[in-house]
Amino acid sequence: MVRMLPAGWLRIANHGRQGTRPHPLATVGQRTVQSPDEAPSMEKMSLYRNKLDPTELNQRRRAALSKIDNAEFGWFHIRACLVAGVGFFTDAYDLFAINLVTPMLGLVYYGGDMPASVDLGIKVSASIGTFIGQVFFGWLADRLGRKRMYGIELMIIIVATLGQALSGVGSKLSLPAALIIWRLILGVGVGGDYPLSAVITSEFATTNRRGAMMAAVFAMQGFGYLTTGVVALILLAGFKDSIIAEGDNPASLDYVWRVLIGFGCVPALVAVYFRLTIPETPRYVIDVENNLRRAERDVDHVLSDTKRNNLHADDDIEIVRNEAVVKGTWADFRRYFGKWMNLKILIGTSVTWFALDVAFYGIGLNNSFILSSINFSSVHGNAYATMWNSAVGQIIIVLLGAVPGYWVTVFTIERLGRVRIQLIGFVMSCIFFCVLGFAYDKIKATSIALFITLFALTQFFQNFGPNSTTFIIPGEVFPTRYRSTGHGISAGAGKLGAIVAQVGFSQLKDRGGKNAFIPQLLQIFALFMFIGLVFTFLIPETKGKTLEELSNEEEPEAAPTTLSEVPHVRQNALFDDK
Repeated sequence: MVRMLPAGWLRIANHGRQGTRPHPLATVGQRTVQSPDEAPSMEKMSLYRNKLDPTELNQRRRAALSKIDNAEFGWFHIRACLVAGVGFFTDAYDLFAINLVTPMLGLVYYGGDMPASVDLGIKVSASIGTFIGQVFFGWLADRLGRKRMYGIELMIIIVATLGQALSGVGSKLSLPAALIIWRLILGVGVGGDYPLSAVITSEFATTNRRGAMMAAVFAMQGFGYLTTGVVALILLAGFKDSIIAEGDNPASLDYVWRVLIGFGCVPALVAVYFRLTIPETPRYVIDVENNLRRAERDVDHVLSDTKRNNLHADDDIEIVRNEAVVKGTWADFRRYFGKWMNLKILIGTSVTWFALDVAFYGIGLNNSFILSSINFSSVHGNAYATMWNSAVGQIIIVLLGAVPGYWVTVFTIERLGRVRIQLIGFVMSCIFFCVLGFAYDKIKATSIALFITLFALTQFFQNFGPNSTTFIIPGEVFPTRYRSTGHGISAGAGKLGAIVAQVGFSQLKDRGGKNAFIPQLLQIFALFMFIGLVFTFLIPETKGKTLEELSNEEEPEAAPTTLSEVPHVRQNALFDDK
């Protein structure tokens, strides 16, 4: 048996001409050499050592990354945003459609009053699955590569969406149980989309437009959220006569909610092909796969659409270990995040996302209850009017608050910076939650329109604020080898907040009477906005900096840089018994 060099240190490839014998070092690295008889001499080692000048190799690495950072904004960047953005459109549609589906289920199967435990199970299952998907796919994308995982999460979403739409009532499995299982699976796919789309977008983006590109991808959530209400109105209009004729037993709503959910497959089917064919990010190729030459070709291919087989290639050096980047391992993960300067950033991104999602999902998945509590949506004895008003209310709130908030972030983030927008959003959201919570009854008695306006402004400052920036910043501040993992951990912390919000809202909202505790819940959400504000100060500003500057990847690490420094590279050591 032969011994390989430590993975990632060095690979030298012989791209020999026809008729020449492959050099014995041709497969050193992640592959093995051909035979012990071809052990290289120290003279040959010296020859190749001279070719692997670490200064030159780092210059090549920086030059390749600089091409990405300073490229002109072009069609490839637009396509990357669209491919990633369609996924977030789908995510938001599938997650927030349940806002309108659960009241329909209550009208069809429970006489208009769905048990709180069933409502909680259906809603929280997706958040649990999302938490799993964010952490798991985040780790896998660093372990196996972004490209290899991208598209799989959409396939999961498609299958789970169809599963929900086709769920039925059986003797062995109730409809709520089936929906809970399918939404758990759906959540895994949705969760996987977060770290993958964030990191792929950030690693392909130019430095001066990276924040805007990531914000634009995330802003597609607003359109997904809006589309749930629009599709619901279209379906309700189509079944209007049947729903009204059926009175207190609107069986036609059983068709409406199934089509409403099933429509979520359409954008996912459009995007899945493009995700499966997107190239690996050059940063991952360089810093994790350690394939500098391939990354150089990929950069040129991506930015200029040049055919790969026509690109210049170095005949001798295929893969190198540059002096600034360390191979990702569990020991290195602990070492990196064992430093307070790195750990505090992970704490900051995780706690701020947790705090944000307590409020964001606390109101986002319970709009129907809040609108009902101010007597906007419910019309006693008229299922059609109740559902129509719920859909209209959701559209108004999204159009006034969510969609503008997302896009104001897109157009201002490169001027204001991530941290400033996050601070503004937390401060203003805290103020509006306090106003709504402490003056709830007075506002409700004064004007329903005033309440909806203030409620929409709260959502505006969540989206022109931490809902966008908590997604963007974790995709920028961690090194390439842990960027997706760090984003997955941060996003997973956010979904823990969403789970807390769902359980808390469900258990507390009817304390003292139907929907009587909602004002106090809004006050609690204000407290979490203040917590997010405080922990934002742990996060650095990322505007105008390269990913390598932000993650300190340009600082030399204790890593071998030449053959002589690699512990296993000494005479005959390549060919031990193991």
